[in-house]
Amino acid sequence: MSLIIGFEKFVRQAEPLAEHTWFHLGGPAEYFAEPNTREELQALVRRCAQESIPVRLLGGGSNLLVREAGAAGMVVHLSAPAFGQITVANGRLSAGGGAKLGQAISTSVREGLAGLETLVGIPGTVGGALHGNAGSRGGDIGQWTCRATVMTTTGEIIERSREELIFAYRESSLDELVILAGEFQLEPDDPEELTKRMQKQWIVKKAAQPLGHQSAGCIFKNPRGMSAGMLIEQAGLKNTRVGQAAVSERHANFIVTEPGATSQDVLRLIDMVRQRVMDRLGIELETEIEIW
Repeated sequence: MSLIIGFEKFVRQAEPLAEHTWFHLGGPAEYFAEPNTREELQALVRRCAQESIPVRLLGGGSNLLVREAGAAGMVVHLSAPAFGQITVANGRLSAGGGAKLGQAISTSVREGLAGLETLVGIPGTVGGALHGNAGSRGGDIGQWTCRATVMTTTGEIIERSREELIFAYRESSLDELVILAGEFQLEPDDPEELTKRMQKQWIVKKAAQPLGHQSAGCIFKNPRGMSAGMLIEQAGLKNTRVGQAAVSERHANFIVTEPGATSQDVLRLIDMVRQRVMDRLGIELETEIEIW
């Protein structure tokens, strides 16, 4: 097909997406691209726009469930070093959209810059964190963001200033096709103290989440002033199973999967949990996870 002519070096067909997500579930991408430079990405996005091919961005795969049918169109993964660079200057940290959020956090702590350490333990990429305004009880990434560089569906690259950005609970106005980079204005602090705070938060967070070897994902947004996990637990749904998917014993807002699980198992379990919480507590849960 003309779509991939000229892009053979970094575009593959029928790429299994399961290995790119934390759930390890789901079908293939019709086309899968890992461009090496902004120029390659821009040329690919423009070709897709010309041929009316839908484009999706795949980040760290921690907040994504792919259906068994897979994903039509082009899936782009910003895995190349060009999209993951992290630099620090004058109290600001700049990070590529493909950079691991954890690496951005550890860099800021090492450089004696406070703010992002409250996000420790949140998986995924900087781009994904900005798009969904990742956060914890200590704050969210949006409060530190002073600039973002994005690419539109037509391949145009735009700088977004702080005044143009809106951040709310688990969402932001950064809804362009690609978040290429983010810049964060942070506060000076002692690296040793920052490290201690970060380590303490990491231990507390990990103790309450599914074990590291389990394929798991956080499913629902917290309703205002409430914990989705506590609501699911109050509805008596811990350990509830559909096929080989189950509500986690350690944290009820996580679903864990076992060998043989399918995306359909997870989808049916999500629907069951949402319906039971509505029936028993009168509260409607909204999914945080993205479903393709």
